[in-house]
Amino acid sequence: QVQLVESGGGLVQPGGSLRLSCVASGTIFNVYAMGWYRQPPGKQRELVARQTTGTMTNYADSVKGRFTISRDTTKNTVYLQMNSLKPEDTAVYYCNADVATHRGLVPLEYWGQGTQVTVSE
Repeated sequence: QVQLVESGGGLVQPGGSLRLSCVASGTIFNVYAMGWYRQPPGKQRELVARQTTGTMTNYADSVKGRFTISRDTTKNTVYLQMNSLKPEDTAVYYCNADVATHRGLVPLEYWGQGTQVTVSE
């Protein structure tokens, strides 16, 4: 029904930058909140940044001032600009979205397949 596809991950040196993208496609009436989570090796998945249909955003304390989330609602796309990357940012990054597939239906939560971000010399 709904697919979220991430792109933009990869290997980067400490201090470098990456930009992640995620496109929602399929049967979509409306996309509400979109965001990014990450799962570092051996740890639980955690929130990175999330934005509602307005401009309300929230960030993990560990990324404030370095990462920026943005959306293009006309394209059902969310971006994550990551600057000043640190080795501890290494993780699989997952896109997340609350999507209503038809008018009147409660939005459901969807996840992308994940994209690897590795910050290393």
